[in-house]
Amino acid sequence: MQRQRVLEVTRFVSVLIVDSRSWPTAEAQHSNMGRSNSTTSRSVPVVLVCLGALLLGNVVIYLYLDSLQQSGDGDPHLTPHGACPPRHFRMANMRNCSPWLECPQMRAEVRKLKMIGQGAVKQVFLSEWKGHKVALSKLSSPEYQEDFLHGLSMLQALQGPHVVVLVGLCSEDHTLVTEYHPLGSLLNLVAVLAQERHHVRDTWQTRLRLALDYVSILHYLHTSPAGTRVMCDSNDLVKTLSQFLLTSDFHLVVNDLDALPEVRAPAGSLVRCGHRELTGEFVAPEQLWPHGDGQPFADELMPGYDEKTDIWKIPDVTSFLMGRVAGGDVVHFHLFQINGECKRRDPHLRPSAMDVLSVYRSVYATMMRDSPGPGASRDML
Repeated sequence: MQRQRVLEVTRFVSVLIVDSRSWPTAEAQHSNMGRSNSTTSRSVPVVLVCLGALLLGNVVIYLYLDSLQQSGDGDPHLTPHGACPPRHFRMANMRNCSPWLECPQMRAEVRKLKMIGQGAVKQVFLSEWKGHKVALSKLSSPEYQEDFLHGLSMLQALQGPHVVVLVGLCSEDHTLVTEYHPLGSLLNLVAVLAQERHHVRDTWQTRLRLALDYVSILHYLHTSPAGTRVMCDSNDLVKTLSQFLLTSDFHLVVNDLDALPEVRAPAGSLVRCGHRELTGEFVAPEQLWPHGDGQPFADELMPGYDEKTDIWKIPDVTSFLMGRVAGGDVVHFHLFQINGECKRRDPHLRPSAMDVLSVYRSVYATMMRDSPGPGASRDML
């Protein structure tokens, strides 16, 4: 679509320039006029050519920036496997969309290879389906059946470029299958980038794109087809990072959706993440017990909160993602103000995820324009 719009504008400007060249000159129309008038008349087409070139340049720049706003930096990962009809999927190495696998197919066609993860809610197995590597998740304990089914319902409702691809589900067996990402969770980022084959990716560009992905996912969850959702499995940095998978092309998809309560602001319905007291500096101030040590924690007395708790955590996650890479200090400099706004104690004064995303995108576009090479990034300070 963007390319088509650029071509249309280019064609228009080209026609304008060509037509200007064919206009009759002043000499042909007013041969009896002086040299001064002829010179002025001959300069008109030249001025129009310059104006046309300037117009074209501005339009191209506008369309580029517009594409960043519409598609998250124009990266193809935002539609990684193309659009499929509802209840269909397509993994990275598939040509066509296929219907979600159901219980009979999952039992007969999905073969477990080895366990690759285990949490309170589910066990995860590297598995194989028709030559494709997939991840099979199975409920760990009946105690967490409600959480498992909630996560499954969220996977179905939120399928899109920001969410891991759902391959199949079987509620009877409490199992689900998703696309397998060999680089694992975002917790592995430092170790992955330290590998020789991936070291070339260890740049501020890659790391800032990951931060863009992270904020894009929050924006999607806060404005999702399933309502305003809050990431409750994010009470510390390690837990937060474990909710995301690192794709082979170094982007993020959210994977763990077992704790995504809905905020219904018009109805005054807020959320509480769990039934235990939360502590530490990573969680937002409104998630802490407000009555001090003098009164024991009681879940029923804990005030609710909204999606702005996710905003509070953005600077800490971004700090981890940027690490100590060359040029990272420049990124932090440009993000200093918006990250400070994210840390406002009053949640009503914090920006929305879309506000943060707009600034992050602007910083990325500006730095890419002014500092295309890694060695020049410090000159921007």
